[in-house]
Amino acid sequence: MTRGLRGATSVLNNEEGQIIANTKALFEEMVNENDIEANDVSHVFISVTKDLNAAFPAKALRELPGYTFVPVMCMTEIDVPGSLPNCIRIMMVINTEKDQQSIKHIFHNEAVKLRPDLVKNKR
Repeated sequence: MTRGLRGATSVLNNEEGQIIANTKALFEEMVNENDIEANDVSHVFISVTKDLNAAFPAKALRELPGYTFVPVMCMTEIDVPGSLPNCIRIMMVINTEKDQQSIKHIFHNEAVKLRPDLVKNKR
């Protein structure tokens, strides 16, 4: 069956290095905490707030072994007034036998504010 796995992080500045590094750290933790292998991933959507345009965060996934053929799409998040700036969100669709309650959603940096109900280990 397929399940959605959420993650989000933030960066301090609109810089390629920060966008790639924070996306990579987030994605790696999402994979590790949920025992995911590249072949388990159907596709990945990555959104960024309008203030981030220095790099495609999908580039971070291309640096990871096994993710060359995983479809990844980047897009801009809806610009809601007062929403968290400098934010990168990931929605990964995975094939798994885990039930919804067993999925570990991951939030880093300022993004822990987005879903405090899902944050187990505040970073």
